[in-house]
Amino acid sequence: IVELGAFLHDIADFKFYNGDDKIGPKTAEKILKFAGADKGTIGKVKHIVENISFKGTRVVNKIKTLEGKIVQDADRLDAIGAIGIARAFAYGGWKMRPIYDPNGKVKIHKTSNEYIKRFADSTIHHFYEKLLLIKNRMNTKTGKKLAIERHRFIENYLKQFFNEWNGKK
Repeated sequence: IVELGAFLHDIADFKFYNGDDKIGPKTAEKILKFAGADKGTIGKVKHIVENISFKGTRVVNKIKTLEGKIVQDADRLDAIGAIGIARAFAYGGWKMRPIYDPNGKVKIHKTSNEYIKRFADSTIHHFYEKLLLIKNRMNTKTGKKLAIERHRFIENYLKQFFNEWNGKK
């Protein structure tokens, strides 16, 4: 379940399908049925695909299984630290989002629909709307431990970024 969840968790990601958060679970189910997986396996993996993504500041995590929590922690660890910063800027560039907009505002997304439809004003704003929140949303003891160092790295990066942006270094 963990391996299949890890393999399929971002299949047909809603960010690349105009916010359609149903296409990923449907695609995962088709692949698993084609591969001959049983209904129980399909249900567990589909639950991971449906619920793994961060979908807003105030949206409650719906992952229920240990397997799902493990896959979610791994996915979240990928989103923070040095790799997470690189991914954020790569995605922001693809979306033609500015690196930083000093006039932009951090948004608190109350629903997943709000998060899906309204992305950050800049990539730096995305750090505050998602990346810096991940450390406190980890599920497992190991995930929480690993997230601390990566979170600190983001904080240090932002400190350096704003020092440079403001001409202090």
